[in-house]
Amino acid sequence: MKAHARDLAVLGGAPAFPGLLHVGRPNLGNRDELHRRIDELWERRWLTNDGELVRELEQRLCDYTGARHCVATSNGTAALDILVRAAGLTGEVILPSFTFVGTAHALAWSGLEPVFCDVDPTTHTLDPGRVEELVSDRTSAILGVHLWGAAHFVDELRSVATRHSLALFFDAAHAFGARYKGQPVGRLGDAEVFSFHATKIVNSFEGGAITTDDDALAARLRLLRNFGFEDYDRVVDLGTNAKMSEASAAMGLTSLDALDHFLAANARNLVRYRHRLADVAGVRVVSPDPREGANGHYVVLEVDPGPGLTRDELQQALWKEGVLARRYFYPGCHAHEPYATRHADAARHLPVTEKLVSRVLCLPTGTAVTEGDIDEVCAILALAQASADVVRRQLGRR
Repeated sequence: MKAHARDLAVLGGAPAFPGLLHVGRPNLGNRDELHRRIDELWERRWLTNDGELVRELEQRLCDYTGARHCVATSNGTAALDILVRAAGLTGEVILPSFTFVGTAHALAWSGLEPVFCDVDPTTHTLDPGRVEELVSDRTSAILGVHLWGAAHFVDELRSVATRHSLALFFDAAHAFGARYKGQPVGRLGDAEVFSFHATKIVNSFEGGAITTDDDALAARLRLLRNFGFEDYDRVVDLGTNAKMSEASAAMGLTSLDALDHFLAANARNLVRYRHRLADVAGVRVVSPDPREGANGHYVVLEVDPGPGLTRDELQQALWKEGVLARRYFYPGCHAHEPYATRHADAARHLPVTEKLVSRVLCLPTGTAVTEGDIDEVCAILALAQASADVVRRQLGRR
């Protein structure tokens, strides 16, 4: 473990992780179980089109979340795409700017107008009071995001949606396995969208799903997922190809089998990060607590301005070590195109978001990260902050 400033890679030392330590390196379940499922689908010669494994995964997701329906998809963005179309949304949809840009793109791709709302400074999720201020006669829905693997303000957002007769959907890409007031994420809104991308706590290589208790919505989602086909040769709606493959479902089921193991690893890692970083000046772990229902899958720092390094300087120092810490969700959806051109003054209305995009840094966690890895990362952060002046000067020369 690095013990002196001269050991830092930014100051000429050897990188701590020449093989690179990624944020979101995939969790892997039991390889033998995955191979068994792949062998079975191979024998069936049924590789896609609502196969046996996809149906099994959908049922298990219903069982886990308590939702009446689950529609598996090729990825989380495709799930959002077909949800907004199946729900018949029009006009404007209120969502946070502090989220992955795919959330906003799914709305704009369908001809809707994303209305970016500021977030709560503690939870980093939609501020219900600010949401209500943005409701107009063109608003058709609220799209909340369960950020950092936790759900917040669900009841308050539901109250706003009910008062204004709006749909309430949640992007739950981060939050599979999380709970809100003891209830599993999955049926907190009119529908919830999951991502099973390789970086998520449960992955299906690449995949997604929509859960809902709405029978009519679920039926339309299934039509839109498969080109609008009602049967073999009858198309009754405008649809696309958003189907999950059987191979993806095999991985999804294998990941789901290991969910408890993944949750436990995340919780242990987060405790260790909190302990090791407790005395590092200018750095605070703000991840939601698994004991309060979060899935622990994101180790999130806020880097406070002050005499120490900035967030961006800390990231550069970590990258020199092979620790690929991420600036989620820099610079905010409102600062990406096409939204930056359409809403040139958006930043003025998003003060909390603007602060967060300059301070948040996510560190590696999951089953691919060891206790020793965590200790090394924390030692690097401590050394970099303690040597802020010399590190900053060195970065300025590069």
